[in-house]
Amino acid sequence: VPRHKFVSEDLINSAYEDRPLPIGLGQTISQPYIVALMTQLLGLGEKDKVLEVGTGSGYQAAILSGIVEEVYTIEIFEELGASAGKRLKDLGYQNIKVKVADGYYGWPEEAPFDAIIVTCAATHIPPPLIKQLKDGGTMCIPVGSVFWTQNLMLVKKKDGKITARSVLPVRFVPLLGKH
Repeated sequence: VPRHKFVSEDLINSAYEDRPLPIGLGQTISQPYIVALMTQLLGLGEKDKVLEVGTGSGYQAAILSGIVEEVYTIEIFEELGASAGKRLKDLGYQNIKVKVADGYYGWPEEAPFDAIIVTCAATHIPPPLIKQLKDGGTMCIPVGSVFWTQNLMLVKKKDGKITARSVLPVRFVPLLGKH
């Protein structure tokens, strides 16, 4: 996936540096390392249906679309959601649906999901997302305060039971919304 297609023109020369880059409205495109790590942690299959919370520029959704059957991605900022949707369509991605909404609540009408990836930090694991995770599913989510250390958590749902383990400390923009 050509990362330079997901950043502004003035950042094209920095597109392949392993660092987050600003995309506007105080949001960022995650560094390639963390995008790859989070994608790998989900253990995705080609028939999977994935929910992404935090569309941003659409880069993570584009990565996912080459691996799974269906990608549903939610962005709280209308401007980012609209531009990501147009960009993804213009680049020929056909298995991605973009919605502008509060990602804390997920996408209940399309649930359940085999995997959920959250690209912004929540103060806790949102119960609506756990509910929308298919039994046997996996969620990757940064959890913690905006001002303190956040932990990348790997959450698994098996036989109705939830397990979560910390993978590594991270720094993400906060999950915004009315929760």
